[in-house]
Amino acid sequence: MDFEFFAKTMIAGGVAGMTSKTAVAPLDRLKILFQGQNNHYKDFGVINGLKGIFEKERMVGLYRGNGAQMVRVFPYSAIQFVSFEIYKKNLIKRTGFSHKIKAVAGSMAGITATIMTYPLDLARARIAFNVALATSDSKAPVERLTIVHTLKHVVRHEGGYRALYKGLTPTVIAMVPYSGLTFYCFERSKHLLLQYAPHYTAQVKNDKLVLSWYFKLFCGAISGAIAHPFSYPFDVARRRMQLSMQDPKTIKYSKNLVTTFTLIYKEYGIVRGLYRGMSINYIRAVPMAAVTFTAYEIMKQFFNMDTGIE
Repeated sequence: MDFEFFAKTMIAGGVAGMTSKTAVAPLDRLKILFQGQNNHYKDFGVINGLKGIFEKERMVGLYRGNGAQMVRVFPYSAIQFVSFEIYKKNLIKRTGFSHKIKAVAGSMAGITATIMTYPLDLARARIAFNVALATSDSKAPVERLTIVHTLKHVVRHEGGYRALYKGLTPTVIAMVPYSGLTFYCFERSKHLLLQYAPHYTAQVKNDKLVLSWYFKLFCGAISGAIAHPFSYPFDVARRRMQLSMQDPKTIKYSKNLVTTFTLIYKEYGIVRGLYRGMSINYIRAVPMAAVTFTAYEIMKQFFNMDTGIE
């Protein structure tokens, strides 16, 4: 793989991730508040939750933690997509072309990107979970958390550098079905549309058959909708472990994955515990996956890279 391909893929992946995460940032923050059972929003629904954030923290509250998200998501998404391309090409060389290989490559890419950028994800979750209760007539300063401050606090007060990887186990486990299925479903659905309905779904650009952008959105949305239910309980466990040191009452979630799952189930059950925030996750995850893959493919087209079915 030459340097030009590597660099273009990194940029395309990074831009795709930043675009999609910014598009759903308010929903993403509300999901974290729900998953962590934040006392200020634990009884809210999606609409009331967004309204509550706006009333308590104004417009900036809807995007609280998004700056940290951008710092994390560019390298995460860049590494994920370039890893996918590398794993896919090498697996095809070794075993021959198969759509199943894309699921394996997707899982491996998700795990690679997660491990390499995990401390930034932890910092972002901590910042987003923090609630600044500033009113219009209040003159009290609003606490501004930064990535560096958050990471330093974790290292100094929560067990050293190992604490930066609290919740890594459920995250890696979740990546196997989630990242694998999203890449597989997107690539597979794109393949089916280009193979069986090219006259309705694609157009020729620079002598190459490419899927129209609105069908890219459709394929991305399908991939997000299918993948999320399989990994969501692990996502909840990850957030509970990441946020466990925020309150003395939640320190019990900091031990390990099995303990965290058991506690969540015993205290809240399946619907209000392991799948807490699932409704908002669908609302954010489907368009996020759609925008991510669409932006990635458009960036590849911009760089005159192949977006075909292999």
